[in-house]
Amino acid sequence: MFKILRPIGFLAALLLLTGEMVMGQKSTQIISPSVFQNPPSTYGIRCWWWWLNGNVDKEVITRDLEEMKAKGFSGACLFDAGGAEQRGNAQVPAGPMFGSPQWRELYIHAMREADRLGLVMSMSIQSGWNLGGPDITAEESAKQVAFSQVQVKGNTRISQELPMPKTHHDFYRDIVVLAIPTKVFANRPPIRDFENKAATREVGASVPETRPLLTDIPGTPGEEDASKKQVLNITRHFKNGKLEWRAPAGEWTVLRFGYTATDAEVSTSSGDWQGLVIDYMSEKAFNRYWDTNVEPLLKAIGPLAGKTLRYLQTDSFEAGGMNWTDGFEKEFIKHRGYDPIPYLPVLAGKIIDSREVSNRFLSDLRKTLADLIAEKHYGVFSKRSAAYGIGIQPESAGPHAGPFDGLKNYGYSEIMMSEFWSPSPHRPRPIDRFFVKQAGSAAKIHNKKLVGAESFTTIGPHWNDVMWSDMKPSVDHEFSAGLNLVYLHTFTASPKAMGIPGQEYFAGTHFNPNVTWWNQSTAFIQYLTRCQYLLQSGTSVADVLYYYGDHSPNLGRLKEDDPAKALPGFDYDLINEDRLMELQAKDGKIFLPHGVSYRVLVLPDHKTLSLKALQKVEALVKEGASVIGSKTVTTASLVKYPASEQTVRQIADGLWGTGNEATGSRNVGKGTIAWGITAADFLRSKGVHFDMEITARETGSRYDYIHREDTGADFYFISSQNRAASKMTAAFRMTGKQPELWNPVTGETRPATSFYQKDGKTYIPLEFDPYGSVFVVFRDDIAKDQNGSAASNFVHLETATTLHGSWDVAFDPAWGGPAAVVFNELVSWPDRNEEGIKYYSGKAVYSKKFDASQDVAESKQVFLDLGEVKDIGIAKVTLNGKDLGILWAPPLRVPVGGVLKEKDNVLQIEVVNTWRNRLIGDRTKPVEKRFTKTNVKVLETWQLTPSGLLGPVRLLTGSEQ
Repeated sequence: MFKILRPIGFLAALLLLTGEMVMGQKSTQIISPSVFQNPPSTYGIRCWWWWLNGNVDKEVITRDLEEMKAKGFSGACLFDAGGAEQRGNAQVPAGPMFGSPQWRELYIHAMREADRLGLVMSMSIQSGWNLGGPDITAEESAKQVAFSQVQVKGNTRISQELPMPKTHHDFYRDIVVLAIPTKVFANRPPIRDFENKAATREVGASVPETRPLLTDIPGTPGEEDASKKQVLNITRHFKNGKLEWRAPAGEWTVLRFGYTATDAEVSTSSGDWQGLVIDYMSEKAFNRYWDTNVEPLLKAIGPLAGKTLRYLQTDSFEAGGMNWTDGFEKEFIKHRGYDPIPYLPVLAGKIIDSREVSNRFLSDLRKTLADLIAEKHYGVFSKRSAAYGIGIQPESAGPHAGPFDGLKNYGYSEIMMSEFWSPSPHRPRPIDRFFVKQAGSAAKIHNKKLVGAESFTTIGPHWNDVMWSDMKPSVDHEFSAGLNLVYLHTFTASPKAMGIPGQEYFAGTHFNPNVTWWNQSTAFIQYLTRCQYLLQSGTSVADVLYYYGDHSPNLGRLKEDDPAKALPGFDYDLINEDRLMELQAKDGKIFLPHGVSYRVLVLPDHKTLSLKALQKVEALVKEGASVIGSKTVTTASLVKYPASEQTVRQIADGLWGTGNEATGSRNVGKGTIAWGITAADFLRSKGVHFDMEITARETGSRYDYIHREDTGADFYFISSQNRAASKMTAAFRMTGKQPELWNPVTGETRPATSFYQKDGKTYIPLEFDPYGSVFVVFRDDIAKDQNGSAASNFVHLETATTLHGSWDVAFDPAWGGPAAVVFNELVSWPDRNEEGIKYYSGKAVYSKKFDASQDVAESKQVFLDLGEVKDIGIAKVTLNGKDLGILWAPPLRVPVGGVLKEKDNVLQIEVVNTWRNRLIGDRTKPVEKRFTKTNVKVLETWQLTPSGLLGPVRLLTGSEQ
């Protein structure tokens, strides 16, 4: 929430509301202040609608969907999953298994109810995640290379059984039998980071840096096990497990290669929906799964498939490593252009030809895995869904670094789905919590509108997240990275029999009708909806395009990772190899086919590009593009090797020259190649202003922003990531437009009255409340020499009256509180002696009568400030019978002009806290005497949280500055 704005006249307000320009000309912009004030639910949030262990019924299905509709949700994602019992919690009763006739009946009811209510539905196509299930056979499951080896002596006929490689789930298929000369090395270092390079495991869980996989330690002459020519394919001599082969002279190592199932299983699934993970590189396996498990569900709802059920989902890839599939060698030849079989000994830890060659093969292996996962899994998923008019929204791009290219996977999605976390012991650092930047870039480069995210995930806390301090700064951070569609994680369906707060998943911020503050959540939901209304409009603006490489795994990190060094004044997008090939340069800018453009392309600094990527860079520069990056020295690939490296040198010398200067630039064709300079410095050197620059700020303060443009309008969302109130001045690369300040907390929109234009920029002083945010909107034309006349855009407030004395407080006796009690002073509920107040959770109403002086009562700028409200920080204010709305973000302040009287004012403040205190109070009580019922274990470490209206409650009056 940002500071109270200076008031404007009635005519100016009317012009804004009607879409008229202040100067009297008709505006042509699409975005509308009146819609921003009360955006329709089509821009509303959605949720992971958790069917926990399948334990739902028709009553709770209807209740939940009606509550979503009433609160302004636009839809939900039906997500059957388990996980209730994790972290020491109790399991919940098992409902029907996913896809069973009984489950299908509930699902049909849900879709019909959603259709009745006009909600947009998504559905996860399984229970839990890592696509798979009880009907996935080992042959259909994710696979990895297995091998065994024996040593034999040559110049003799070998007749022996070859040992079976280690297998999983009693599944094994042979690939090839190879023989190489036997060599013994005393202290030869293994290939560095071998398991990650061979894709037998995930590289990491929080978008790890994967470019080091492209290199190894320097090779040593003679350390190779064999040259490629020495690798003998003796498969024809192998039959029924036995090798019959006359070995040439010498000693030989015989390697039996095959593939087996991985040990990956479905995670966090309900009931009996256990099983193996599907082969992500098998179109056949996916189609069989679809035909058995998904197609019947789509047919069961008839015309609602594609009408109400609009999207299908799979959750995050957490399936570990996988590096083979049936026919992989043929796909490898198709994608990489050479036969992988002679290099398979590398997967047994051998070195073929050289350490560098072996490392190049492993890079090609991982890249081929990424190609197949994209094409054979997500591509087929998209194709099958499209037959029903349904898009897909899988979490297909991390943060777990499986063997894939995140941006390539996103190319098949309709909603670019990611995730972000509220502060959580499980993911405490920003790099572990924020993952939306990659999805925002994917939407831009693939020309899609919606950037979704599993939102506010936590592991550890339960029922004690605070909207303004935990949830708002987290979502604002990701709004600034491109997010425009929140999916709450998590909204658990909890049948009435499960009590209150009911059954819950072990993780996630609990946000559903069973939380104490559900009926007061509308103000926060409206905040999110206002933001989404604008952030779903138009296109984001970025001057810099960063090519994030052509290796695998490859994932984009959080925005402030800033690999192009564009921030804070410029924004950037990520692009991958496929979309790089679609770029064109024109008039000094770089364009994607759908028209978005950039001023500069930045290359990764590891000096590695595929040959086709480097050739594309060369073409772009010659066409007139500006490109920044270190001179390419290698492809790190065996594709067309070794001739490829000569081609690389020729192209690189033509672009960067033959010198070795640390910094420099060259004009090549119509364009420029530069190196040793950041994107921001390069653009500034070309006379390009920062898109947004903070020219004055308080020491240590931090802000995020995103710029979007729509027809006739530019707007910047600016988020203060500061817990304390703060001030700054921002310069925007914009002139000739009237700046407006749109407050997403209140919906208030008005022109800025303090600003000036100079040298192609508009300077605006801004003030932010704790974790505040604002949209700065430029829509309507003004003269380029017109400036604001006021000293500030905000009202200066002073305390006029503090409401001292006692308060009447009413608690809900049904939840153990007194129906009426007097608080002689405002204190936290746990500080009271009464058990019914100390351990109370829920709503309480504070009432007070008071008088105001004549000058305060008649002031046009008078505000009621509540001071502190704990623990969730929500309050609803009623003064003299007039509902003044719900406050949730500090300062908890509301205008009362025209409502306040001199005498006998009646004030009611409804506050609410979370379940935390009541659960603590119940933890030592016998079950039959508890107010609450839940499967979540209430830990001994939980402590009572301050709650209630703490004040001071004041009347403030405002004056212009």
